[in-house]
Amino acid sequence: MSLDWTALWLTFKLAALTTLLLIPLSTPIALWLAFSRSRFKPVWEAIVALPLVLPPTVLGFYLLIALAPESMIGRWYAALTGGAQLTFSFTGILIASLFYSLPFAVQPLMQAFLQVGVAPLHTAALLGAGRWDQFWRVLLPLSLPGYLVATTLVFAHTVGEFGVILMVGGNIPGITQVASIAIYDAVENMDYLQAHALSLVLLIFSLVTLVGVYVLSRRLELRHG
Repeated sequence: MSLDWTALWLTFKLAALTTLLLIPLSTPIALWLAFSRSRFKPVWEAIVALPLVLPPTVLGFYLLIALAPESMIGRWYAALTGGAQLTFSFTGILIASLFYSLPFAVQPLMQAFLQVGVAPLHTAALLGAGRWDQFWRVLLPLSLPGYLVATTLVFAHTVGEFGVILMVGGNIPGITQVASIAIYDAVENMDYLQAHALSLVLLIFSLVTLVGVYVLSRRLELRHG
């Protein structure tokens, strides 16, 4: 029995790219949700949080339809890339991961921004700071615990994704077969040693990640508190 390093590499590659893309994309969304007074704010909050309650296969099914080669997005991507398709590809599961992990980035950031509040931003504005300076020099440093939590949750959640990935990407070794799908595949093939090995790696990773984020969050809270 040998550990499936390809599936593990693909898993952590997907998690890293999802995190790197989703944190900056989620920041303006979280800012708007935290400080907006729009009457439609509850609707947008519900839309952002929808992946938390929606079955992954349902979200995966609609993403499969939206990214299919005959869809508008699929045709546009094929024209842009010379015939490549989004479904059953790494790019496709990356897009699916961005949608599925969205609330795990937006909600911690939104809570961090709400905890900071508008008072420090108003003080910075009175001292002549523009909007960018208010964000980079005031809001961002004070929201670092929220960014830490969001980054960890997105990465760890992506590592454990299964249903959405399987619906959009299928089970293609080296392309879309991440560790969670490889475990399922190993169990189907009665290869319990392989399933144990992959599961143990993910279990240890999850435990170490959670311990690390709790320790770092505590230190950041003490530093800012």
